[in-house]
Amino acid sequence: MMPLRSVLLTTLLAATPMLADAADKVTTTPVHFSKGASSATLRGTLSGYDTVRYTIAARAGQTMAVTIDGSPNANFNVFAPGVVPGQGEALGSNDEKRRWSGTLPTTGTYVVQVYQMRAQARRGEKAPHSLTVAIR
Repeated sequence: MMPLRSVLLTTLLAATPMLADAADKVTTTPVHFSKGASSATLRGTLSGYDTVRYTIAARAGQTMAVTIDGSPNANFNVFAPGVVPGQGEALGSNDEKRRWSGTLPTTGTYVVQVYQMRAQARRGEKAPHSLTVAIR
């Protein structure tokens, strides 16, 4: 009886992260600039452990500037092309003034991931935000 209980417990513990991930909503939103514009502002709200991934095409050598306003719970990370959020290192993240800028290393689609810190996410708080992305 004990080996069966161990197998069941092990199976349940192994499935727990998958069940938690399944409840988290990941929304992907492409960033498009109006004709002649070099920046765009997008608004959204996330709740709990949900995240928004804003995608933007850019070329190596361009400068990207990202700022976030709204809820102080909304934070962001910037990922280079081919780097998956949660599986690779971020190129940058917001500072205490809620902004980041840098010269882009490669050509491709960048991801700006907006999320909440664990304490706020655990409480199911909402984080309305306004994200501005500029490419020069």
